[in-house]
Amino acid sequence: MRVLPVLLTILFLSLANAPEAAESQPVSPAEFDAAYGSIRSRKDAGSERDRFRRLVDLWWRQQLVGDPEFGTYVGATEGQGQWTDLSFEALARRRHELRIAQESLGTLDRSRLPEGEQLYFDLFARTLRLSVEGERFPDELLPLSQLMGPQQGLAQTLSQMPTATPADLGRIVERLQRIGPRIDAVTTLLREGLRRGITQPAHPLRDVPRQIRDNIPEDSRQSPLARSLLSALSAGVPGISPTDGSNLEAAALSAVTNSAYPAFRRLHRFMVDDYLPGARAAWASTRLPDGDAWYSFRVRFHTTTDLTPNQIHELGLSEVRRIRRQMDEVIRESGFTGSFPQFLRFLRTDPRFYYDSGPKLLAGYQEICRRVDRELPGLFGRLPRLPYGVKAIPTYQERAQTTAYYQPGALTLGRPGVFFANTYALDMRPKWEMEALTLHEAVPGHHLQMALAQEIADMPEFQKHADTGAFIEGWALYAESLGPNLGLYHDVYSRFGQLTYEMWRAIRLVVDTGIHSRGWTRQQAIDFFLENSGKTPHDVEVEVDRYIVWPGQALAYKVGELRIKTIRRDAETRLGSRFVLREFHDELLGRGALPLDLLEPRMKAWIDRRSRGG
Repeated sequence: MRVLPVLLTILFLSLANAPEAAESQPVSPAEFDAAYGSIRSRKDAGSERDRFRRLVDLWWRQQLVGDPEFGTYVGATEGQGQWTDLSFEALARRRHELRIAQESLGTLDRSRLPEGEQLYFDLFARTLRLSVEGERFPDELLPLSQLMGPQQGLAQTLSQMPTATPADLGRIVERLQRIGPRIDAVTTLLREGLRRGITQPAHPLRDVPRQIRDNIPEDSRQSPLARSLLSALSAGVPGISPTDGSNLEAAALSAVTNSAYPAFRRLHRFMVDDYLPGARAAWASTRLPDGDAWYSFRVRFHTTTDLTPNQIHELGLSEVRRIRRQMDEVIRESGFTGSFPQFLRFLRTDPRFYYDSGPKLLAGYQEICRRVDRELPGLFGRLPRLPYGVKAIPTYQERAQTTAYYQPGALTLGRPGVFFANTYALDMRPKWEMEALTLHEAVPGHHLQMALAQEIADMPEFQKHADTGAFIEGWALYAESLGPNLGLYHDVYSRFGQLTYEMWRAIRLVVDTGIHSRGWTRQQAIDFFLENSGKTPHDVEVEVDRYIVWPGQALAYKVGELRIKTIRRDAETRLGSRFVLREFHDELLGRGALPLDLLEPRMKAWIDRRSRGG
């Protein structure tokens, strides 16, 4: 899993990067409108490709201006003292901007674009079309869960900000001073959702009050909000004298104490006194107003296919049966003579499978990363320049977070990617899952794919960080299957761990659709999970709660992986001795994260060319 900033709706998730913008480009709503008008009226000279590139760059810059956290995530610098305006007026403005961008795209002639550019045209048109379609569903009224919201996202955004110069630290202080209104805006959205009967279920949010308190310890120096700035000052920043450093520290701590703390306390009272008592009891998102259509849209959005919830449920059951047979074979190979549940109990409880400290767990992941790094040139012709590291999930997130996640780096800032591993409850973090998890979150999974996308020459910026979950998560799950090619899974338990992770994603197809389209309870989902996988009970509960509050997202992994494997089998069959795995991977990753409905014809065309010797 990779972690994204808290955006306005799921529809902006396919736009996740922006280039550094020239100061002469528009910054106000009126200037943006005028710039779009110039493109529509063809006043700007140039080719059709030039007009298209001006349009997508303009849209991109508009996302930066409208959502500064978005800019932090991708390494931009503009507007970094601000937070996103979440007022209803700002939301209406963004809908207006969407319509203008779509109208402007409609004035372009796709047939006059070069062939490669037509793919980007189709991607951009698809993004706008889905965004317009999704306006029917008020995701903005669900801006908080145990996984995201100000109690999670504000400190995370601040930790991603650069700290190399006095100006960098000044922007952090500016943001700290503006936290209060940002939190209150989230409360306003939640309150409106409560009024309209659009809420998350109460039970998965049970840890949110504690998460809020974790941001406001009695000593403001210990708050995760202040951590990155205080760490930078402690390490020393060129150009900052001791006096300047003291002044910055005082300003930051004053902002935390006088702006952030009162707002978080207000949010805490609202959650405890109003939201949790008034939140819905039903688990299924289909119980929300227009819920059936809303869930169906989310399924299409996240899988980039036309598969129905029922088709996905049946696919999941089929995959569970297939993987279970493979797991039984590995158990027999291990020499274990007990039942499947007994083997799972053995894996979950034997001390040999667990580290006794967080640093040792992180060192174990780092050692696996080093082994994999050495083998990557055998499977990839192109490797990213951007480095990555392994860190512990912050303590204010760890209890409600899954086993690990990836935070993308930013090539423009030289900010490395980070593979975050959970060191909470070490008796729930078995060694036998670590190789598969490393391949998924780091290399050749998320880091390799997302860092490479940033380095693709002449690709529009919106596509360099496109958040197409079925491709990104499908690729990362596919990457887990490359373990034998990378010298992993020699240990029978690690092989079982890889199957456990594949089973985990197959179970998601069953559980997500079971909860949201078949009326399953939370306990039914937990029981099905525990019966069919080696995941620990704590992990299973965290996972099921994730599916409840983030409907459809978990379907992307297995659907994407299966499509990628189908494409590879087709290439191997048709190309025979001409098939080269390095070339296949380079082509698959060569245009960033593509929706499956655009990836498949593109790869088919490549296979056709290679079969003819091209």
